[in-house]
Amino acid sequence: MTALLQIGDIAVDVIRKEIKNIHLSVYPPTGRVRISAPTRLSLNTIRIFAVSKIGWIRRQQQKLQEQERETPREYLDRESHYLWGRRYLLKVVEGDHPAKVELTPHSIILQVRPQTSQEKRQAIMDVWCRELVKEAAPLLIAKWGPLMNVRVERLFVQRMKTRWGSCNPRRQTIRLNAELAKKPRECLEYIVVHEMAHLLEASHGPRFVALMDRFMPKWRGCRDILNRLPVRHERWGL
Repeated sequence: MTALLQIGDIAVDVIRKEIKNIHLSVYPPTGRVRISAPTRLSLNTIRIFAVSKIGWIRRQQQKLQEQERETPREYLDRESHYLWGRRYLLKVVEGDHPAKVELTPHSIILQVRPQTSQEKRQAIMDVWCRELVKEAAPLLIAKWGPLMNVRVERLFVQRMKTRWGSCNPRRQTIRLNAELAKKPRECLEYIVVHEMAHLLEASHGPRFVALMDRFMPKWRGCRDILNRLPVRHERWGL
């Protein structure tokens, strides 16, 4: 069941479902606000909760508005691209062979057939980034699982427009944004630990913060790096 609350000049999407706790989120790029709430809560109670969080909502919206955006990528020769936080030059090699991406010390080599469109080149690069995260993340899950006493049953990696990761505590699964392949490796590790901590505590409340402080004392620094780095240019259909 969905509803729309208007709190001053802020529109809040309300989704009521069978959950125990209320969750507040502010999504990029425009700062769209959503509250997921237990079905037992009245709309008036949810409104009171939203009003109590109005200062936090405005601060999050301001951060999103100020975050730098990448210039659109055209996937052309000598264009700058990032992998694990490092800048590489793209080298486009056209020929009669299957599409392929390779990494050298200074370049990302994109092999494509002649006349391959920009959209197809982007799709090839997106698949490559997704595979890199799918390769790196299980090693981190294996590292942190015993330390946190958490078992991840399944990992998903995909392009995500509104978040770096998500999880399903009931199914013990986590999802990661393939764009993390472009950020420093410590950012991927932070998001993995963040989502694994959510398997222990669904909210971002004091218990969650205590878990993050216990397992990864420098997690706030990684979060700040992600907040400072430019995010992917998108035609956001929100």
